[in-house]
Parts: sequence; C-alpha cells; structure tokens
Amino acid sequence: MKIKNLLFMLLASILGGLIAVSVQTGKSDSRESTSNVATPSRYAQLASLDPNSIQDVSFPDLTFAAEKAIHCVVHVTVKSMVEGYGNFFDYFYGRNPQQVPREGFGSGVIISADGYIVTNNHVVSRSEEIEVVLNDNRSFTAKIIGVDPATDLALLKIDETDLPFLTFGDSDATRVGEWVLAVGNPFNLMSTVTAGIVSAKGRRLNFIDSQQPRSRQQQSQQQRTIESFIQTDAAINQGNSGGALVNIRGELIGINTLIYTRSGDFSGNAFAIPATIAQKVVADLKEFGVIQQAWMGIAMQEIDENFAKEKNIKVEGVYVSEVADNGGAAAAGIKAGDVITSINNVTVNSAYDVQLQISMYRPNDQVTVTVTRDKKTQQFRVTLRNMEGNTQMLREDSSNEIFGTIFEEVSQKEKQDLRISSGIKVKEVGQGKFRDARVRNGFIITTVNDKPVNSVNDFRKIVDAVESRGQILVKGIYPNGQMTYYLFNK
Repeated sequence: MKIKNLLFMLLASILGGLIAVSVQTGKSDSRESTSNVATPSRYAQLASLDPNSIQDVSFPDLTFAAEKAIHCVVHVTVKSMVEGYGNFFDYFYGRNPQQVPREGFGSGVIISADGYIVTNNHVVSRSEEIEVVLNDNRSFTAKIIGVDPATDLALLKIDETDLPFLTFGDSDATRVGEWVLAVGNPFNLMSTVTAGIVSAKGRRLNFIDSQQPRSRQQQSQQQRTIESFIQTDAAINQGNSGGALVNIRGELIGINTLIYTRSGDFSGNAFAIPATIAQKVVADLKEFGVIQQAWMGIAMQEIDENFAKEKNIKVEGVYVSEVADNGGAAAAGIKAGDVITSINNVTVNSAYDVQLQISMYRPNDQVTVTVTRDKKTQQFRVTLRNMEGNTQMLREDSSNEIFGTIFEEVSQKEKQDLRISSGIKVKEVGQGKFRDARVRNGFIITTVNDKPVNSVNDFRKIVDAVESRGQILVKGIYPNGQMTYYLFNK
C-alpha cells in the first residue's frame, strides 16, 4: 500500500512538472509573439545600450555646419552719438544734455563673396560708424546699403572679395524638431555656436513696430509689418542679433533676431527671421536700395462665426470688404464680397496671411488668387502694383522725396555745429510746395508741426496724419545759423 502511494505521488509530481513547463512555455511564446509585433521606442533602445557602444547610435553630426558657419558670421560694432549727460554731475547741476558717444554690438552674416552682409535693422539703426570684424580678426568699415524696419533687416557692404559666405536655404521646408545651429557673438564672445531644434514656425510676437501708411491708398490695406519667426531652443543672447541660424547642411535658414524672456537672458525661446523673407528683402535692397512693396488693392475683414452667420458664408478665408479702383485686384475682376481662400495655392485665413504672401513679391509680379463668390470657387490672375497704383519699381531717391523735394540725413558734425538734436536736410528742392514757399537747398528741418523729425519717415508720418488742406508748419535752420519757419497747406 505504501509503495502504491509512493508511486502515485511520484507520478503526480512528474505530471505537474510537465504541466508547469507547458504553461511557462506558452507564456514565453506569448511574450515573444508580442515583442515581434510591437516596435520598441527609441528611448527603450537607448536605455538598453551598453554605454561603451553609444558611439554606434546615429546622432546628427553638427560639426560640418558649425565649421562652415563660424567663418561666415561677423562681429558688428556700431558707434553713434546720442543725447545724454557725460557724467552724473552734469545731470545733478542741471546742465543741458549733450551729444555723447554710444557703442553697440551685434552679429552679421556674409551672404556673398564680394562683401554683402545681412544683419538686423535694430543693430545698425542710427549708427554713425559700423565696424565689421571677421572670424580671422580682420577689420573693415561697413556702409549701409539699405534697411527695412518692417522686417527688422539691414544690408551692409564691406570692400573685400573672396570671402566665405552662406547660401540661403529653404526655410519653408524646415520642419519642427529639425536640428539647427545658432552662430553669433553673444556678450562679445566671438564665433559662438549653440545647438537646438526648431520649436515652432510662423510665430507672430508684435516685436516689429508697424509702419504708418504713406498715402491714402495705403489706408485700404493692413499696415506693413512682416513677422513669421522661426522659434528655436538654441541659446541666443545679447550680441547674437543678426547672426545665422543654419541647418545641419550649413544652409542659412534664418537671421537670429530676439529672445522671449522675463529675466533678460536666454530662457529657451529664441526667434529668427526666415530665409524666405530675408532673401527677398536682401534682393530688393541690393538692387534698388529700398523695399519693393507689392499691393493688391483691397481692404479685408477677418471671418469669425458671427460674421460668417451674418454674411451666410463659411468660417474660412478672408472677406474682401473694399476694392480700390486703381489696384490689381479690381483690374483682375475681384469684387467686394468675395472671400479669398488661397494665394498661389497657399491657404489664407487672416488679413496678415494675405499680407505675408503678397510681401514675397514685387510690383508687376502675378499671383493666382482663389476666391469664393456665391458659394462657387473662382481663380483670378492678379498683377500686383505699388502704392501709387502702377507697376513701376521704387528707387532710393524716390523714397526720400516728399512734396517733390528730396531729403537726406544730417551728419552728426552738422548737428553739433548748429547745436541741434534732430533734423533732416533739404537736398534738392523740386517742383512743389517747398519751391512755392521759397525753401532753399541745405535747409535743415528740425520740427514739423512742433514734432521733432530725424528721418524722412518721421516727416512722412506727420504729413500723413494731417487732413486734406490742413496746415503744415516746418521749422528749421540754415547752415549759416539762420533759424526760420515755413507754413503751407497739405
């Protein structure tokens, strides 16, 4: 009996073991089957690696882009004179402010072998002297070819050839998450390279001040301020402005411009002007000295749910509320009440979207505008025009002309000699109000309607604010010290 029980227990143990092996094998097969179906995450792959074999993992190689870019990014030193006090005691004793020197710093990018350099307008604005230092420590005096405050870009030129330079890349093709390098001179530290990724595209921060309309025709369009920043987490600090944002191929995809911070130092958000915008601005400044601003000739209304319900239209596109008689839109057949949905197949949903697309073109360029009219889709081929309603290109001299008279800047020495702090000089009196008022060449306008003017744009803004037939009071001084004023109607 005991032998029977012993045999039974032995048989039961063997059977139990076989069942356990069978169950465990089934579980193992199940896990193996599951692992074959699921794709391990990148994190899991890296976590399982031996630290000694980490070099076998494929990471982006940034050395080529860095080596190429540092030779093409320059240090920009700006010297100017500003109104202020030489020391504390001047202020304490109530002495009048004087012209005191000021020095600023930034970066720039060489974009051609013959010495053209792109930087930010805010780096070189109101400069008296600009010095450019190359990566090999050679120093040059630079001159300003042109500036565009609406995009915060400026084009400089130095007299040198056979320079290393960066070529523009396609910033529109840049993808969020793509590796980029920021190259510049933060805190005057030459040839500094930082790395990061593209965090976002098409950012609007209202950083660039809007330009006021120059004529009544411009009242029918949005004020020209072009912002569509590339956001990156590559470290950018003071002195990086005007430097290069490059991709891993060493292509220039942006001009570093600003940081978004509460502390004043880099905190993870930096912004660059895209190459697509910079390239057009550079081409205009290089060829004409001024921006060729295209104009379609419409006033726009953005569409929200309430407006869509009122007009019985979809919440998409941009509503055309008014069409100028002398604009390209009217000539092409676009009417008030149309809804623009795309320009050259790029979807638009705001007035700014339309403005951004049009800003990429010049007068006399053609664009395909898709509209919805009476719930039907139509396309129009629009020939863009300038602010005067024609297709001619503006020239630098014409941008400095008001009332038929051409103006120029006043040198700092002239301001010091005449003891004035502001002013623009009459370069050439042409047919118009200034000649009628017997203003002579060389007259320096210091105020218009009792507002100081330091540029032609200052003068233009004041004039544009005056109603038709309103009075314009111009005060100033001649080079011999004679102070006088002129009064005439707009």
